[in-house]
Amino acid sequence: MFHCHKFEPAVSRQVVERAKEAFLGGRTRPLEFRLQQLKALQRMITDRQTEISTALKQDLNRSQYDTPLLELISLENEIALAIEKLAEWAAPRPVEKNLLTLTDEVYIQPEPLGVVLIIGAWNYPWALTLSPLVGAIAAGNAAVVKPSELSEYSALLLRALLPRYLDKDLYPVITGGVSETQELLKQRFDHVFYTGSSAVGKLVMQAAAQHLTPVTLELGGKSPCYIDKNCDLRVACRRVTWGKFVNCGQTCIAPDYILCEPCIQGRVVEGIRQTLLEFYGADPKCSPDYGRIINQRHFSRIMGLMEGYTAVLGGQSDASQRYIAPTVLKDVPPQSRLMQEEIFGPLLPIVTVSDMDDAIRFINEREKPLALYIFCSDKKAVKRMIDETTSGGVTVNDVMMHCALSSLPFGGVGQSGMGRYHGRHTFDQLSHQRACLLRSLGMESVNLARYPPQDRHRARRARLALRSPMIDFSKRTFVWAVTATVIAFGLAIALLVILLIASGLNCTCFYWRGFYY
Repeated sequence: MFHCHKFEPAVSRQVVERAKEAFLGGRTRPLEFRLQQLKALQRMITDRQTEISTALKQDLNRSQYDTPLLELISLENEIALAIEKLAEWAAPRPVEKNLLTLTDEVYIQPEPLGVVLIIGAWNYPWALTLSPLVGAIAAGNAAVVKPSELSEYSALLLRALLPRYLDKDLYPVITGGVSETQELLKQRFDHVFYTGSSAVGKLVMQAAAQHLTPVTLELGGKSPCYIDKNCDLRVACRRVTWGKFVNCGQTCIAPDYILCEPCIQGRVVEGIRQTLLEFYGADPKCSPDYGRIINQRHFSRIMGLMEGYTAVLGGQSDASQRYIAPTVLKDVPPQSRLMQEEIFGPLLPIVTVSDMDDAIRFINEREKPLALYIFCSDKKAVKRMIDETTSGGVTVNDVMMHCALSSLPFGGVGQSGMGRYHGRHTFDQLSHQRACLLRSLGMESVNLARYPPQDRHRARRARLALRSPMIDFSKRTFVWAVTATVIAFGLAIALLVILLIASGLNCTCFYWRGFYY
């Protein structure tokens, strides 16, 4: 085993200062530069897939086939989307006007925040570290990247690779442990993006508050999975089993526990048992598709959560390999330690509830989760459960798949996090939405109503101007409104001309009559 190189405090300060200087030099402003960096990052993922897979095998016993599925494909999609849409995302965004600003130029201009600190997570060390970086680059920021020291091989590889592909000053990588992270958090950044536990998230937020630095906290929590008695249990159990035990349960949006009625608990256990046999064979320890716990500390923590319970499935372990079998525990009391902490491992408790009302009550009595999973064929019941609960995201009749869509914002609520990212949401999260109003010095008479000395008539005119309906110049409705106005105006002019002609003819008749008679 080798160790990540540790930076001295002075060195980390120099790295941050260099990133600030490079940003202030304006290098990131042109879209061409951002696109070039994004394409270089895309090339790195393509070129180095074998090395990345090897590092993940060493860190998490990740299968070479799972690496693209769980991390790299989504990352490649994020980069490709940012390259395709960057010009659109970065363009000025017209907004509605009122009568007072009708002739003005009014828009929102996304602009870079500055230098962003990205603190990555160890469970998906490439996707959860580089996905925020994609948004930071697209938004025109510099970014200091701090990978997790727990996924040591991935951290070292990322430190070696990133400077070969990206600008070394703007996107440095700092490795190390808690002390290095604490030293970084003493520096002043323009945004801090942290993915990890709620406990550390609080410390990150406290440190950022010293500089009034905004934060994005992608945390976790206990994501419930409600299984209705009338759904297709075989399919539900297969999908839940995949989501829970992939990456050895070390996924922030894994279903943390199952809620179901007592009458189907046995069938759920049997469905999971059959699926585990299908996925990992009779002995998951020998399966190339089943991972390992990240380190001995987490291994001991997870084993401690199991104390006092008899597993109905699994329960075997091997400390020398950091192996814990896929494990299911039933009839778990809601007040147990297992139900108080995020498990973040291959333990799946089943808690029985009397009905959906009871499930909703159970969910609402606890902290707001990062994800909610509902397996139910009744659309009205599904809508009711969504309406009456709160969570960072929801997936119905599957697990974790809402995270795979870049069009959906990914993030928590309450204790499960703040802020959102993926696709354009990352770009917006790491941009300042600057309000821009460009006026001329002409037409001053329109503005007189707001100047002193004030009287009742001026106040009335100002109220009318400021309370006028907003007009959206960015939508098709405005085009139709303008077209209709032009047509109406044209018809009015035409009618006026006809009336004038008719009136003129009458006058002419009288005139000629007078001439002749």
